Amino acid sequence: MAGRGEDARGLFTRRALVLSGAGVAAFGALTARLYKLQILESDRYRGLSDENQFNYQLLPPSRGQILDRDGVPLAKNADNFRLLLEPEQVPDLDDLLARLSKIIPLRNDMHERIRKSLKRRSKSTAVVLAENLDWAQFAAANLQLPELPGVRPEVGELRIYPDGASMAHVIGYVGRVPESMDTEDEPLLRHPGFRIGRTGAEKALDKKLRGHAGALKVEVSALGRVVRELPDPATIARPGDDVELTLDQRVQSFAAARLKGQSAAVCAIDIDTGAVPVLLSTPGFDPNLFAKGISGPDYRSLLEDEFKPLFNKALGGTYPPASCIKPVIAVTALRQGITDGHERVLCTGKIKLGDREFHCWKRSGHGPVNMLGAIGKSCDIYFYEMARRLGIDNIRDAVHEFGFGENFDLGIGGGNTGLVPDQAWKRARFGTSWSQGETLIAGIGQGYLATTPIQLAVMTARLASGVKVMPYLIKGEEQHGFGELGFSTAGLGAARAGMIAVCEAPWGTAYRMGGLGLGDLKMAGKTGTGQVRRITKVERDDRVRKNSELPWRLRDHALFVTYAPADAPRYAVAVVVEHGGGGSVVAAPPARDILRELLREDPATLARLSGVGTSAKGPAT
Repeated sequence: MAGRGEDARGLFTRRALVLSGAGVAAFGALTARLYKLQILESDRYRGLSDENQFNYQLLPPSRGQILDRDGVPLAKNADNFRLLLEPEQVPDLDDLLARLSKIIPLRNDMHERIRKSLKRRSKSTAVVLAENLDWAQFAAANLQLPELPGVRPEVGELRIYPDGASMAHVIGYVGRVPESMDTEDEPLLRHPGFRIGRTGAEKALDKKLRGHAGALKVEVSALGRVVRELPDPATIARPGDDVELTLDQRVQSFAAARLKGQSAAVCAIDIDTGAVPVLLSTPGFDPNLFAKGISGPDYRSLLEDEFKPLFNKALGGTYPPASCIKPVIAVTALRQGITDGHERVLCTGKIKLGDREFHCWKRSGHGPVNMLGAIGKSCDIYFYEMARRLGIDNIRDAVHEFGFGENFDLGIGGGNTGLVPDQAWKRARFGTSWSQGETLIAGIGQGYLATTPIQLAVMTARLASGVKVMPYLIKGEEQHGFGELGFSTAGLGAARAGMIAVCEAPWGTAYRMGGLGLGDLKMAGKTGTGQVRRITKVERDDRVRKNSELPWRLRDHALFVTYAPADAPRYAVAVVVEHGGGGSVVAAPPARDILRELLREDPATLARLSGVGTSAKGPAT
């Protein structure tokens, strides 16, 4: 045992001597290296240090988020690992790109893009070599920086749109600064990684979201390498402001799923405040593709799609209001005193004016109908007669009061005034006089009349409330207090009774879809079928072809407007399904479902339903 102990002590002593010797040798080498740098080569390195410069690097600000009404992010930021190129520090571009291609994937088209960027920009302006790199690629490039002259790594921002297509038309997207834009007085716009809003809220609110650039003082060696950073709190970038919208992310997503596969538009309005919780155009597109830089084939595919996914139909699409206009014609007839609402008009299925026949949608006719029945059954003959008595000028003035002809772009652009025709418009447009037949079809929402889905939602909110509800999308831009409409309480009540009958009476055109399914709450609405093509007399005498037999682009548009609860209106919803056919079958069920989802979040509605089981009077179709 004693022998093994002595052997161990001897082994330890020999190891200690070896390690001590190695330590002394390393220390000696370090001392020699320091002596060489500080004494023998001090003049050389002092000269190089004297050649160092202090530069400022622009620091782009963090872009503000776009939030829904509950604070859910609709547009936010993520890290964007990218590589920038400082042209003045690149001795051989081809060699650099060849070296870089061994580290990260650089396609040939990317080589060409980089060369074009260098030609367009001055040599003092950096360009993007590669972006949206994953961490492994970014780290690999950083490790090889000594072999990549002129390459500067940077962690920027990538704009993320969590909801993708369902929010695309409202939120929009960011993209590169266009070459046509004047950037002379704004250095931030010349930063290679900077993005600006190109469409939607991103564009309309760009200045607010953008923030203010900062600057970072850096010491740069004679070889162009950053030696050290010298941050200054006074020059720090100030992030952009967050923006809150009135949209409800959950219900918007629900609406998008409900109308999947359709070319459609939805607009919902809070009747009390004018806030817009749903503004949807389907199909949409993925704004994340644009934020990253969409490919040519993907962009062409969107442009060529028959359903026009890049177009915001909710604000800019125009459609005949069809029978959705009939409650407005009714209240106008009562205001002008041309009927008392109880008067019955005989509907035989058609009327004759001169040598022309004007038909009701129900070929056999509705028989004698008063105002309540005419709205509930959507009798065309009744409203031809009301329009004939009113004249086009009275119709024009009335629909203007309900929001037609007004551009509700909600501060994000893309709105449309639609068209409210009259005698003067036709003379100016066609050089011909207005005909009485054109007045008749205007009375059922056909002919030259053209409205947007948001105008239809405004019309519905105003019918339900009796005040000039003004829609808004951006929190802080709401209008406080709405002016009264120029219609009597009795007149509005008659129109509302007819709209309730549409949904709740067994003979109503939307009764078959079933009710709200929220206790005893009732809904009011109006169906509409927007005619796209003219039906000839020959076809009518033979057999009017069904929508399903026609090419998609020639089929009628399906419309439905609604509000609820009928006795205490809270939300108004308008749905248009392009070339969908009948409004009662195609547009009414999704409108009802969207309305129900909104009411499920409404405190007043929940209070009414407290302790009350939900029920529907019939199955939804």
